[in-house]
Amino acid sequence: MSLIRATNLTKTYRVGDVDVPAVRGVDFTIEPASFVAFVGPSGSGKSTVLNMIGCLDHPTSGAVSVLDTDVAALDRSASAAFRGKNIGFIFQDFNLIPVFTAYENIEYPLIMVQNWPPAKRRDQVRALLQAVGMTDQADKRPDQLSGGQKQRVAVARALVAHSKLVLADEPTANLDHDTAYRIIELMRKMRDELGTTFVFSTHDPKIMREAEVTFTLEDGRLINHGEAAHG
Repeated sequence: MSLIRATNLTKTYRVGDVDVPAVRGVDFTIEPASFVAFVGPSGSGKSTVLNMIGCLDHPTSGAVSVLDTDVAALDRSASAAFRGKNIGFIFQDFNLIPVFTAYENIEYPLIMVQNWPPAKRRDQVRALLQAVGMTDQADKRPDQLSGGQKQRVAVARALVAHSKLVLADEPTANLDHDTAYRIIELMRKMRDELGTTFVFSTHDPKIMREAEVTFTLEDGRLINHGEAAHG
């Protein structure tokens, strides 16, 4: 059973008096526990597709199903609840809360959405800190961390609520070459251990090479897809 299924997915934005098509009738499926990349030039529609999968934006027409739920039909409140229960997000600028420590940033989704009891939250956060190699940095704020350390915290935060799906929008854009590879390896490790599906929007050739399936977008249209060749 597919984890994600899009059918004739379309998104058009109204800019002044002009309709601007961002995504033009794309169809795709994504299987559970996969490592998938949407690739293409800036403005090709990659981030818009991720936003529709993640219930951050609604399609103009067409359908997108995530975990057997028609997410396009959810209202604002139901979308937020679905995201909180099922989807983690990783962003290129990390999106960490500046006044929170690494520990508190990872814990935040459990407090805001999951409402886990304190002892269970503590055990889960500590387990994720260890998994991403950040136990020794738990009490540091984002301005005391390197870019790679911030992204490790972001990965842990995306996974802390047992997310079945993680959407990563240009997650290595602000990282140097070696750090980017380490973050990609970390995400593959988490996928292998937890069965989490990772879906990327990226320009990064490193992610493209590691992805098991790539979808290439151009001017909002899906022009190519298939399994990546690894040698």
